[in-house]
Amino acid sequence: MASLRLAVTHCPALPLPTPHSHLRRRQLQLHPYPNPLSLSPRISSHLSPIPRRHLPPLFASASASQAETKPPPPPTEASGGAKPLPLLISLAAGLAVRFLVPRPAEVTPEAWQLLSIFLSTIAGLVLGPLPVGAWAFLGLTATVATRTLPFTAAFGAFTNEVIWLIVISFFFARGFVKTGLGDRVATYFVKWLGRSTLGLSYGLAISEAFISPAMPSTTARAGGVFLPIVKSLSLSSGSKPNDPSAKKLGSYLVQSQLQAAANSSALFLTAAAQNLLCLKLAEEIGVNIGNPWITWFKVASVPALLGLLVTPYLIYKIFPPEIKDTPEAPALAAEKLKLMGPVTKNEWVMIATMLLAVSLWIFGEAIGVSSVVAAMIGLSILLLLGVLNWEDCLNEKSAWDTLAWFAILVGLAGQLTNLGIVSWMSNCVAKVLQSFSLSWPAAFGVLQASYFLIHYIFASQTAHVGALYSAFLAMHLAAGVPAVMSALALAYNANLFGALTHYSSGQSAVYFGAGYVDLPDVFKLGFITAALNAVVWGVAGAFWWKFLGLY
Repeated sequence: MASLRLAVTHCPALPLPTPHSHLRRRQLQLHPYPNPLSLSPRISSHLSPIPRRHLPPLFASASASQAETKPPPPPTEASGGAKPLPLLISLAAGLAVRFLVPRPAEVTPEAWQLLSIFLSTIAGLVLGPLPVGAWAFLGLTATVATRTLPFTAAFGAFTNEVIWLIVISFFFARGFVKTGLGDRVATYFVKWLGRSTLGLSYGLAISEAFISPAMPSTTARAGGVFLPIVKSLSLSSGSKPNDPSAKKLGSYLVQSQLQAAANSSALFLTAAAQNLLCLKLAEEIGVNIGNPWITWFKVASVPALLGLLVTPYLIYKIFPPEIKDTPEAPALAAEKLKLMGPVTKNEWVMIATMLLAVSLWIFGEAIGVSSVVAAMIGLSILLLLGVLNWEDCLNEKSAWDTLAWFAILVGLAGQLTNLGIVSWMSNCVAKVLQSFSLSWPAAFGVLQASYFLIHYIFASQTAHVGALYSAFLAMHLAAGVPAVMSALALAYNANLFGALTHYSSGQSAVYFGAGYVDLPDVFKLGFITAALNAVVWGVAGAFWWKFLGLY
């Protein structure tokens, strides 16, 4: 029955080859593997349910039969309240700063109190006494209840354009999954490049890079498009999750796709939500980047594309699959495309809308159209033409959750900057670096490495950015690192550490939840690939950025 569930919630699975078409249909209908989006409880927090797209009658009838014979289980009652130990530690972190650490003379009492609340909020994001949105709201309540900030200042970031752009990007990602357009694009690349295992991994990595600027959610791309394809290909080759056969094909494809996605997300400004947040936080500190979409792509292009080319081959060498050739993959992809049928009207609308949105993101500054207005126009078109409906938007819980806690974190970080905390902290760090007589390139390397490695204690890229990006950028500036290079390098870094562990990002949780890679391998491959990215971005990036005049 699990296969019927996959058939309904996603595009038809890749069929197993057989000389008889009626047997092929039976195999498609009964192929026993679970819905990849239901394998890990962490995934549901990032991807909301996707409405069913139009499917062939075979799958529709299977769904109806399933609904009649097996009613849905009753919902389980969630345990309420905060976890006691994480709650106590999180509160203690802020209270210790507030009442035990002497306040520096140059810091006002209001600023010091806000810093203590902010530290408790960040500690809670790491330890998780409550869901992220709920804990952030408690932090916001504390700032208002203690009169640390007035109500209007505390809620000021809810009108932030970049945060609304991130929210709308979740709706675009839902449109890609709902229409099946992302799945179709990826399947074409499998058809073209999938004759060998290495070629198959390159096809999947290139297809993700291709759709990433118009599908601005790495987690949605992983769970809604690429994991179902990887699982179907793996199972058709006899590679099963949580089984010794996982290393035949599935383990390699999962890890290759996860690690390559870090460079895909860094390649385009609109490829990941945290990219937009980074530029907004940089702007609040006074680092303004002109023509941001083009500038972002131009600066990232050489190291990101080189990383995309090197990563699948590196994983192939250090974590090799047992199956080296996949001659059946193109045929399976062609069969899947045949079952999907011609491009639907909604897919054409999705293509046209995203071309319009990306064009406005690129050229909008010249004609006076901001990025968020371009996104609003695109979403309005999708709603008017029925590709998405308002229920789709309301059901995108991750978007509304992001609106809440992103706005709170951005607001608190902005007020810390206004009250002088960020500049005070950056000056302290700058004095320490100067005491070691470090040049700005050496300080740049130390700060970037610290920013990367500290992600081991974070379970979200966006939480990391919201908590530390402003402070680290201010440290870069105080150490004399060129402003634009500092802002962009930290932003690219926020994408690269998303594949460091199984909990470091939404997409990591999605891929680890598939059950193909053991935990020790996740940490080992994450660290090795991080070292590779440090070489690629540190060497090739340095030469390229020097050529562009960033320093």
